[in-house]
Amino acid sequence: MRRAQLDIQLKTPDQIQKMRAAGLVVAEALRRMSAAVAPGVSTADLDAIAEATIREAGAVPSFKGYHGFPASICSSVNEQVVHAIPAADQVLRDGDVISIDCGAVLDGWHGDAAVTVGVGEVDPALLKMASVAEDAMWAGIAAAARGAASGRGRLTDISHAVETAVRRGGRYGIVDGYGGHGIGTEMHQDPHVLNHGRPGKGPRLVPGMALAIEPMITMGSPRTVELSDGWTVVTRDRSMAVHVEHSMALLADGVWVLTAFDGGRARLGDLVTARQPAVSPAG
Repeated sequence: MRRAQLDIQLKTPDQIQKMRAAGLVVAEALRRMSAAVAPGVSTADLDAIAEATIREAGAVPSFKGYHGFPASICSSVNEQVVHAIPAADQVLRDGDVISIDCGAVLDGWHGDAAVTVGVGEVDPALLKMASVAEDAMWAGIAAAARGAASGRGRLTDISHAVETAVRRGGRYGIVDGYGGHGIGTEMHQDPHVLNHGRPGKGPRLVPGMALAIEPMITMGSPRTVELSDGWTVVTRDRSMAVHVEHSMALLADGVWVLTAFDGGRARLGDLVTARQPAVSPAG
């Protein structure tokens, strides 16, 4: 079933359960890659871990071949914001930060998530920026859950919550033009979810909506440029950037963070649906 105008795909609880399975594949791939991040490791090494993990689970890397993208992850280092292509000659160094974006499709349903990881000894200011982005993502997810529960929530309530959390965290640039999205039988669906904006606008937040929430913030200007490879997006002023993401779904009794091992319970508490066990078997 799809909502009119924006063509928003609404999922049944059973379909969301299938999305959860895809989400756990992504969660495991990100867990293994995060554990492998260290000085001397290449982004191609991380990509190999992702592809092996995804295929081992019987899933397919959803990024690989997407509009010609050649890898299973996006591996964005330092001033790279999103969509960077893994390479054997891009070797991580002490003090770097890397944002790893990963997607998988299982039985026709997609999962999509991203983490930012420090490499070795990292400037505490960069770690704080990553923490602010993480908090902003969870604030957006919580806003979606509360909005759906009240019956009055609108899409830009998420955007406003993300922006408010970032502004509260410090003086960061919020990358414009990139943001979250609907997810389901395709990796990218309506609606686009901005990381800034006024609340109370856009389609209503209702059970069956599945969204990827993904703040991207910078130490400097929010303006970006795309490199000549046609994929890699970097900050225009070459300031450092971070990117985090979770896929989540709204159900009648709460939210389910599909790419978090605990379904979001540690961060969201009672906002999480009862379909998510108190202790995740995958956790």
